[in-house]
Amino acid sequence: MNQRPKVVRRAISGVVLLDKPSGPTSNQALQRVKRMYRAEKAGHTGSLDPLASGLLPLCLGEATKVSAYLLDADKTYIVGACFGSRTDTADADGEVIETCQLPSQDPTALERAMDTLRGEILQIPPMYSALKHQGQRLYKLARAGEEVERKPRQVTIHALQAQGWEDAQTLLLDVHCSKGTYVRTLVEDLGRALGSCAHVVSLRRIQAGPYRLGDQSVTLDELETVLAEQGEEGLDTRLLPTDSAIADWPKLTLGADAAWFLRRGQAVIVPKAPIGGLLRLYGPEEQFLGIGEVQDDGRVAPKRLIATQKNLEIK
Repeated sequence: MNQRPKVVRRAISGVVLLDKPSGPTSNQALQRVKRMYRAEKAGHTGSLDPLASGLLPLCLGEATKVSAYLLDADKTYIVGACFGSRTDTADADGEVIETCQLPSQDPTALERAMDTLRGEILQIPPMYSALKHQGQRLYKLARAGEEVERKPRQVTIHALQAQGWEDAQTLLLDVHCSKGTYVRTLVEDLGRALGSCAHVVSLRRIQAGPYRLGDQSVTLDELETVLAEQGEEGLDTRLLPTDSAIADWPKLTLGADAAWFLRRGQAVIVPKAPIGGLLRLYGPEEQFLGIGEVQDDGRVAPKRLIATQKNLEIK
């Protein structure tokens, strides 16, 4: 019996700004990109539901060390909210379980309802989510017909604006929110605030942390075409440097001696360092060293170091 040859993985690092299509899960999209790049390691930075499309930053190799900070970052979405019906999954992939009277399209009433959902709010996570209850994913319990109590979680809705009504049922919304926000729950809550019910019919992420959907993002089909026509060298040109994921953080450049000690796990004194917080750290030749943190005594300690020989740096 013939066996498939073992794939030789590459020590490639960087960030792919994937424009995920509707349909595949975030993990399915991740695995497809990982195979194309033959990357040793890969991780995504916050799941998009299968229905959802848009910006899904994928971290390859050493960039997986900064993926957690993108998970914690704010996100922005364009959302299609359909009023007059509610589904078991709170989106168009589910079964309708309730129908309601359509809300008034009065702008004043809509603004008043949206204002109750801005700022710091409490959300009850949906049953169709990846959260766990006693070791079981909630969505698996939901598919088995079970419902369990979920504790409210505090999230922040930085901005919630209406783009306008597409028709008598569907309202387009702009949502800028903190990590942990369930947009499906937000839409359901807006439906209730308007005396109706609602579910998500479209969801497109346009921003995640420092990244926005645009010229640097790429689709799965585009990556496949690049691989076929230009090979892996072409794919590598679509990678953003690892430190682009934290490009809005304070930057600190170390001298040769300080960089040597820091790379060996020691906290170092750096003149003119910030008085606290997380930092992007660079060596004397601007090579990205990783993430550092200012200690109470003013020294800069390594928090997550990067193997620079495998990395692409911002110049």
